[in-house]
Amino acid sequence: MTAIEELQELFRQHRKPEQVEAMENYMKNNFQFLGLKTDSRRGLFTEWYKKHEPEIKLDFRSIAQLLFEMPYREFHYCGMEVLIKAIKKKYRKEDIHLIEFFLINQSWWDTVDVVAKYLLGGYLQAFPEEIPTVIERFSASDNLWLNRSAIIFQLSYKVNTDFDLLKAECYKHKDSKEFFIQKAIGWALRDYSRFNPEGVRTFVENTDLKPLSKREALRNLP
Repeated sequence: MTAIEELQELFRQHRKPEQVEAMENYMKNNFQFLGLKTDSRRGLFTEWYKKHEPEIKLDFRSIAQLLFEMPYREFHYCGMEVLIKAIKKKYRKEDIHLIEFFLINQSWWDTVDVVAKYLLGGYLQAFPEEIPTVIERFSASDNLWLNRSAIIFQLSYKVNTDFDLLKAECYKHKDSKEFFIQKAIGWALRDYSRFNPEGVRTFVENTDLKPLSKREALRNLP
């Protein structure tokens, strides 16, 4: 039995059919679930990862993608977690294609936000010279989730956030009617307001943002 087959069997043994309907409804019925709640899934995943860590690290990119291509949402989460755990300090230039795969497939806020913050953000910290090319391409895409990722990828950068770039992305998408874009603008600005409150306030007051974006951006400011 391969590592992936063992994880499938582990999840099958612990699935909770009585929890499936509520979990699928919460995700707007975009995905199938096995009924494993977060704590249970993470516990099983951690146990599995420790057991197979040497094997996983030898081919973590392929394993992560295979998990992400499976039908159940719990495996998508595991695919992300495999990649996040194994790829630290091991990014390659070509990993942007795998990261983009994770952003445009099985797409919803629960996976996109994690991938954007930890994988896209980590990749662009490893290769900062790629920021202009990648972010311009994602920002200009017709794909909603690539646009959102271009806005929020700096969430883990904290004081090192490129505020000019963040403002440029917010301004570029300020007229979007998409809820997830308006929310992303507000979230990214609110997060950075911890480090530059007056800069964020000034930008918001002088930019014609959508009400949702403005409200979210200023929520933590007095």
